[in-house]
Amino acid sequence: MTPSALDIARALIRCPSVTPNEGGAISYLEGLLGAAGFETHRVTFSDKETPDVENLYARIGEEAQHGARHLTFAGHTDVVPTGDETLWRFSPFSAEIADGRVWGRGACDMKGGIACFVAAALGHVARHGKPKGAISLLITGDEEGPSVNGTVKLLEWCAARGEKFSHAIVGEPTNPNALGDMIKIGRRGSLNGDVVVVGRQGHSAYPQQADNPIPTLARIVTALSAAPLDEGNAAFDPTRLVVTSFDVGNVARNVIPGEAKLRFNVRFNDIWTPETLAARIREIVAEAAQGADARVTIHPTNSVSFRTQRSSFTDLVVAAIERRTGRTPDLSTTGGTSDARFIASYCPVVEFGLVGKTIHATDENVEIADLEKLTDIYGEIIERYFA
Repeated sequence: MTPSALDIARALIRCPSVTPNEGGAISYLEGLLGAAGFETHRVTFSDKETPDVENLYARIGEEAQHGARHLTFAGHTDVVPTGDETLWRFSPFSAEIADGRVWGRGACDMKGGIACFVAAALGHVARHGKPKGAISLLITGDEEGPSVNGTVKLLEWCAARGEKFSHAIVGEPTNPNALGDMIKIGRRGSLNGDVVVVGRQGHSAYPQQADNPIPTLARIVTALSAAPLDEGNAAFDPTRLVVTSFDVGNVARNVIPGEAKLRFNVRFNDIWTPETLAARIREIVAEAAQGADARVTIHPTNSVSFRTQRSSFTDLVVAAIERRTGRTPDLSTTGGTSDARFIASYCPVVEFGLVGKTIHATDENVEIADLEKLTDIYGEIIERYFA
């Protein structure tokens, strides 16, 4: 008998895999999938100024050939820190069951989703043997971290081996209220930056002898926050810049500071590239600064917007969800970023997973009934895909 999604989810939750620690989660999946006949590869990637990360690639089915379809499921076993564990109802890595739910860090984001697609894949292989095509799993360990040594490098490693993916499903928790509410068919990009206004320090009793940077930075904040940077389009909401920090570091009430700083984040649609967006932000800052010394730093990003076009594959996923839930999901590009942005360069990708109400929260949990239902949905997708 193959383990249930609940069994797999509890085993994964018990692994303290806070980014970038593997915590035993990759080892558990490697053993489980290997015992079921999957070819498994555990690979560690490194880069300067980032921690090493362990990842897993598992595959079963025919070798890549003309006409053979390859469906890959992707997810991350790493989780965010727990915060104050005394505030949790249960220990965050105990995977306790209560009130029809399993509780613990990662239950929703996204060990529960991984458990469901692993259970579905194992169930399909147990019933039918190796698929006429291939099923694979891309499991990373740094999605909650810098996203440098995980999916992006695992995809490059797969490509170097000659692996070719036809379609991909990322098991992130996409549903706002109930299973079947929403499929993500794209994501906005994310860009971070800083603005420093340099003035001249002085005594507050003699402001004419100083150059206060605060009013200038206030104008810049107002200009950057005034309105969306575009009106959006049929697929995406408008691009919006959010100022997340305003700081002068001044503890003295009678001293005019020498500089003032702000930080911002932009979630941008496919109207922009990081380069064109950075150029527009610099223009806005320069205009608001009115000749003051305002210096803009735009940080490198690997998070760009993408959108998967509607196709027979997206229709197949929608049909499977409709059959198992009775709901017709919205096709959405809302929310933050995910590793789907990397996969989109290799094949069409959609995201569909659990209900995301408790992600990153104290007392993160998921309904056991949802684990069972999501497993059924993934199983239905696999059946239809290889029919």
